[in-house]
Amino acid sequence: MQSKERSVQFRQKALSKLQSPEELDLPVRFARPPGRLVLAVTVVVMAVAGFWAVTGTVSSKVTAPGLLTRAQGSYLLQSPVAGQITEVHAEEGRTVAAGEPVVTVRTGEGDRAVRAVARGRVTALAVKIGGVVTTGADVATVERIEDPGEPLVAMVYVPGGNTATIPVGARVDLTVRSVPQQRYGVLRGRVKAVGRTPQTRARLTGFLGDARLAEEFSRQGDPIAVLVRLERSSATKSGYVWSSADGPPYELESPAPLTAAIHLAAQRPVEWLLP
Repeated sequence: MQSKERSVQFRQKALSKLQSPEELDLPVRFARPPGRLVLAVTVVVMAVAGFWAVTGTVSSKVTAPGLLTRAQGSYLLQSPVAGQITEVHAEEGRTVAAGEPVVTVRTGEGDRAVRAVARGRVTALAVKIGGVVTTGADVATVERIEDPGEPLVAMVYVPGGNTATIPVGARVDLTVRSVPQQRYGVLRGRVKAVGRTPQTRARLTGFLGDARLAEEFSRQGDPIAVLVRLERSSATKSGYVWSSADGPPYELESPAPLTAAIHLAAQRPVEWLLP
């Protein structure tokens, strides 16, 4: 009986506390400051984000493979006849004139010279004395050189969907595989021209003189060719501008595979929301 009376008294006291005006106001009073703080922080963050979206800029870049070469590219010299190689007249690295014999092939009708199609430098020989070639077999790769003093260029092959935003004059950083990047940095250049039509594998092979490179550059579909002009410098041994002070202490050889990072024009974030 006494236990029941105590329970009733406890309930009455509890109800009286909840019904007290002073007590009812306490939970509301403690909840208001944190709510106002959250609202204030949210407003400030939104204001800063809006200001940055209108006045700030975001830079991006496109990375793609390419080749350090001459502007005219290279060609693949092939044998017009079948037979055995009896003489090799050219050497890798040597310049040959148009019409100059590169190799001699002995056929059933006598010896036949395979001659250079255009002036250039032999960058690769695919045959040697004693070897047998068939009609259309690869003999040599020749880099076209009309003027020995002509500067090198970079041909960069960008997947077709990534070229719409590449402007002429865009800054390009070129990592040449044959030059240690950690020691000499990257080669500097600017976009000179952006192709309009995709490069098929056959067209790539015709310009590069190398079917293997053509396959590598077209792995993601037919790419768009981007011509990059290298920045010249009389203060470096290579004759070009590098991210390091001097660059490599030797002249650059071509053709040379590279990776290009094309810097796109900076955009304001608010432009992403505009049609």
